[in-house]
Amino acid sequence: MPCPELMMDFTHIAVAAGERWQRRAQVREPNLAKIRDGKAIEAESPQRVQARLARLSQAAVVPAARGTPIMAPLTEAIGLERIQGNPDFLDMNFVELALAVARFVGRINIRSKLGRSIGYGTGFMVSPTLLLTNHHVLESADVAAASEVEFDYQNDRAGRQLPIVGFKLEPQRFFMTNEALDFTLVAVAAQSARGIALNRYGWSRLIGTQGKVLLGEPLNIIQHPRGEAKQLVLRSNELVDLFDDFAHYVTDTEPGSSGSPVYNDQWEVVALHHAGVPSRDAEGRLLTRDGKIWEDGMDPDLIGWVANEGIRVSSLVNYIQAQPLPPAQAALRDDLLNLTPPSALEAAAAGQAGDAALAHAAALASGAPAALSAPGHAAVAQAGAATWTIPLSVTVQLGQPAPAGVPGLLAAGMPVSAPAGAPSILVPPARPALAEALAELARAPQRAYYDAQADAAARDTYYAQFALPAEPGAAHAALHALLTRTHTTQPAYGPAKHLYPWVELRHTRGGEDIVSIYSGKGFSARELIETDFAIDEQRSRLRATIAIPRPGALEAAPVDEDFLEAALPYNCEHVVPQSWFNKREPMRGDLHHLFACEMDCNSFRGNTPYFDFADFGEIIRTDCGRREPGKFEPGSGKGPVARATLYFLLRYPGLINRNASEYTPERIAILLAWHAADPVTDYERHRNAAIFEKQGNRNPLIDFPDWATRIDFVLGLAA
Repeated sequence: MPCPELMMDFTHIAVAAGERWQRRAQVREPNLAKIRDGKAIEAESPQRVQARLARLSQAAVVPAARGTPIMAPLTEAIGLERIQGNPDFLDMNFVELALAVARFVGRINIRSKLGRSIGYGTGFMVSPTLLLTNHHVLESADVAAASEVEFDYQNDRAGRQLPIVGFKLEPQRFFMTNEALDFTLVAVAAQSARGIALNRYGWSRLIGTQGKVLLGEPLNIIQHPRGEAKQLVLRSNELVDLFDDFAHYVTDTEPGSSGSPVYNDQWEVVALHHAGVPSRDAEGRLLTRDGKIWEDGMDPDLIGWVANEGIRVSSLVNYIQAQPLPPAQAALRDDLLNLTPPSALEAAAAGQAGDAALAHAAALASGAPAALSAPGHAAVAQAGAATWTIPLSVTVQLGQPAPAGVPGLLAAGMPVSAPAGAPSILVPPARPALAEALAELARAPQRAYYDAQADAAARDTYYAQFALPAEPGAAHAALHALLTRTHTTQPAYGPAKHLYPWVELRHTRGGEDIVSIYSGKGFSARELIETDFAIDEQRSRLRATIAIPRPGALEAAPVDEDFLEAALPYNCEHVVPQSWFNKREPMRGDLHHLFACEMDCNSFRGNTPYFDFADFGEIIRTDCGRREPGKFEPGSGKGPVARATLYFLLRYPGLINRNASEYTPERIAILLAWHAADPVTDYERHRNAAIFEKQGNRNPLIDFPDWATRIDFVLGLAA
């Protein structure tokens, strides 16, 4: 969940859900016994069973060989077997439909008035214009106006993150919310910042009539758990109670899943997910997973959950229908209630056609041949060339393939020729900067990798007028003042120029002289430098191509820098994720928390805070480490990343939120434990001395490791 206030609301909602769960026990338990005995039909009224069979019969209509609709045979038998707990009759296109419906679902990026991300939820389109989420996600029109919905925040078939497409919310056009039903309905801008049409994503209709689901049937959820990449929970969920405005079901959800759609097997929305049902003792107190009392201020991850609660769609439709609205808003509501959406597969096909149209238009404008690939995928067009759809397709030259032993890196390449017809906006290649970076790397063998005597003198001079206060809070404040005052040079983010040539070197013998911070794999500094400069040139050419107006357009779509960076990322890791501080400088370019990291590991971690798994050594994991929702433990480099994060808490207090999505006091304790268990090495001392030369300040946790226990790092979290 986002900020502390939202976390308090979430806990209050969860407590209320738990109370309803307990009150319903006498009704729910006998019904569950019938479901377990294979007699789920006896847990429902005849009227509801008949309504469900009717809807299943509609779903079972298939086209005849000559195009005349006919009723599929044995429809009622199939329906009854589904109801009785044998959900084995699934069409082969079930997963295909799941992927198509998932296009309707986006991540809500909740922002403050200053544009800072303060939390995440999930939302989904329920008409061509309106998005549905929870009241506790978007509780007011002001919050909605500062926030946006982000589509395509998910991984592709190769496990790589697709570029995000963000749309502004427009509460001035339509905004309806209700705290009791915990829903918010808000209009979404018709186009994204870079001109992508909202209608390419499709929508799910809210159906107010009965018959969508019965007790014991499986449910499906599409969600952004903890605000992370989109995930699906398919058929491992079971409806266990349905009453008043609420549905109770057993499924896997996480904070950040608030506002997720809950679907039946026909991909009809049956509920709006809004809370987990926590485990409680006889006195109503929340319990942790191991049965202990959970208290305010503890990590919500520790709460034990017994079920989940959603708001029934029929209740939402009844409320929405009854509200008086001005004509313009009433028209948008009528669309929600009356329009029939295209099928999910048709919507997905239309979206792909839109991608293709943009790609073709861009290709015509640039003079390059149109070449299509799946969104976010690189497809080989010819030797040494690759094509991305982002969403337009542009072919760029990558040069020779990466050498063996350097997985996950784009190969360093030769300069790419400009697209035919490109205007003068094309940025020339940054070859002088590349030459300067390579020259610095070439000087490395003539320099002492780490001169302990010289660094000790520099350290003593740096702290000559400083005495660490005895009180931990005062120590934090004093170090913040020192690090800020001495941060006299603030290089812009550019790892190929500022990080790889000297700061990040592990030795000066050439070869694999840089090591990935998470995987521990070795790479060549020269190849990293050339690769990232090639990426800069590719971005420049893409900017130029995007800047060409499409045929018939008066002006070009704006260039989305976030989109370009996601499509063509550097081999560099911010241990404090850039999204936590909106990619602002000087945080973004601060070398103390930048480390070399191959793209695969960078993407694998995402924006997840660090965590220490008790069974880390015994489980199957990738070279990058272990990752679960809201938790990431790196495969290597724990001491360095811990000290870099602690430095950030000193230098930039208030930029890391105090919540489970970023850091809590318990997570800071993990960082301190890593700091103690993985001592400072000459690699970090070299880094610290080199960064001191470049930007003027030092990391006191490297200079004086024992100071860590004398500083209150919790003060670095947002209030």
